[in-house]
Amino acid sequence: MNFSNAKAVVTGATRGIGRAVTLALLAEGAEVYGLFGGNQEAAGALREEAAQRGAGGRLRLRQLDVADFPAISDFFGQLEAEWERLDMLVNCAGIRRDAVTPMMKHADWQRVLDVNLSGCFNTSKAALPLMLRQKYGRIVFITSPMGHLGFAGQANYAASKAGQIGLMKSLSREVAKRRITVNCVSPGFIDTDFIAGLPAEQLGSYRKMVPAGRFGTAEEVASAVLFLLSEKAAYINGAVLEITGGL
Repeated sequence: MNFSNAKAVVTGATRGIGRAVTLALLAEGAEVYGLFGGNQEAAGALREEAAQRGAGGRLRLRQLDVADFPAISDFFGQLEAEWERLDMLVNCAGIRRDAVTPMMKHADWQRVLDVNLSGCFNTSKAALPLMLRQKYGRIVFITSPMGHLGFAGQANYAASKAGQIGLMKSLSREVAKRRITVNCVSPGFIDTDFIAGLPAEQLGSYRKMVPAGRFGTAEEVASAVLFLLSEKAAYINGAVLEITGGL
């Protein structure tokens, strides 16, 4: 795939799947604006990696909270003035605040929904005016099988992921006639720092659940995302592409 001169925004761009998507887009020639929540060390590492690959000049990073709609709206307004168009939006920003429901703090319930679900709404609402005017665009949300399976101790996370799918389905119908597609990629257990902090016994139990017998890689997920961003996927709209090893 060749994305030379394409303009892309990636949220959650400095870690895990977002980092892999950002590097993959840069490798294919795109200009990328990566949004991240606050990990300056991860942002610096991404800048260094992009520079080593000869793509540092096509990467910009901005620290923003995707749950803050006024800040997101201002960012996309500045982006329109700078780039004059936007081809791709990939929403990778996501957090977990796990606890069984009786023990879950309401603030943790709300924060997960604010980042994971409202973050997708906020960036899509701000990006779509550009895409609608140019009659072209690609939007991808990173969701999760937990959105339809559920998981004990993750009511907030599962609800946010189910909401992402519903949001995607609705958006895809609203904008399809303007050559804009909206899809989800739904990764299962992926070997990133998102699960790295879990106990070894728990990781082993999760691994046994996967028919493929292993966790996926962020690069495998990024490959699926890039396909949905490409012209080869122009007729794929409102879809959930699972990357789960058969889970």
